[in-house]
Amino acid sequence: MDFALRKVSFSDLPGWAEDDPSALLPAMRRCRHHVETVKPYRTGSLGISSDDLLPAFKAADEIDGRDAASVRAFFEENFRPFAIERRDGQPGFVTAFFEPTVAVSRERTGDYIHPFYRRPDDLVDLDATNRPASLDGSFAFARRVGDQIEEYPDRKAIETGCLDGRGLEIAFARSKTDVFFAHVQGAARLLFSDGSTERITYAAKSGHPFSAIGRLLIDRGAIDAATVSMQSIKTWLDTHPEEADAVMWHNRSFIFFREAAVDDPVLGPVAAAKVPLQAGRSLAVDRLIHTFGVPFFVASDSLTRIDAGRPFRRLMLALDTGTAIVGPARGDIFTGSGDEAGERAGAVRNAADFFILIPKAAAARYGA
Repeated sequence: MDFALRKVSFSDLPGWAEDDPSALLPAMRRCRHHVETVKPYRTGSLGISSDDLLPAFKAADEIDGRDAASVRAFFEENFRPFAIERRDGQPGFVTAFFEPTVAVSRERTGDYIHPFYRRPDDLVDLDATNRPASLDGSFAFARRVGDQIEEYPDRKAIETGCLDGRGLEIAFARSKTDVFFAHVQGAARLLFSDGSTERITYAAKSGHPFSAIGRLLIDRGAIDAATVSMQSIKTWLDTHPEEADAVMWHNRSFIFFREAAVDDPVLGPVAAAKVPLQAGRSLAVDRLIHTFGVPFFVASDSLTRIDAGRPFRRLMLALDTGTAIVGPARGDIFTGSGDEAGERAGAVRNAADFFILIPKAAAARYGA
């Protein structure tokens, strides 16, 4: 492994005594329900399993409604903290994501011409049994044509009409930029003209690797690396319509969605852990290393835009993943839904210290 775990105490976690992790309890209960009634989470290479987590999930049911100190005591009783230390000596890194709200129409009409698509029936998942030699190992999806499997059309091909006439459109937005950023976030809350809402969440993708258009614009000198954010990228696209398509097509990866009801407007979309995201307390992690449902304490002195100017120091639950989330101390913070959440998320690119909380019964395997 290119990292090590170093045993620490809870008093070593900066800001631990001031944090109120109560919001993790309902999320842990939802994780328990999924693990017990659907299936366990896939165990990451670090080796923490759903079976390791279940005793703590069950114990969380017994502390509902207690104060922050009691909730911290629960975590101190059921988990052991370890600092995640990269072998190269570099700190961890956090970004943030949110659920955009997008005004849409159910039909293509007037200015509403840019579609969100459902998963096509010719898109297939790839694994070692069906991956053709012509496709790079990074491709997780491809197109089935008869008994052959080939690369799926990319963003440019789809946006110039290759899926037209197949009835895959969920809804239509006025802004292609809004659609693009819903792809980047992997979800959106759709707002219809009658005031009703619907949620779309990630269903699949074309298979092409994600390419960051922010990096492309920085390399071209179009935006400043020191101030780059989602908002600055969106502003550039909106003010350069003659160049916007080519820039967005640089990211060949295309996302397909599925519809879902907005059962609880306070909660975010159902993510990779198959439970709703909790704003400010849900973390996307590298699922090849980590297991969903594991708590992480994240501390960043430079990240002050989320906690009203205070350094970010919170206990979070691993509930999601993402193409760009790679490495043992790499996280993506869910900030919530809507424009304010987008403002909080847009410029988060900060060094951070990561501490993983390992269930007490499993901690002996890691030197505790």
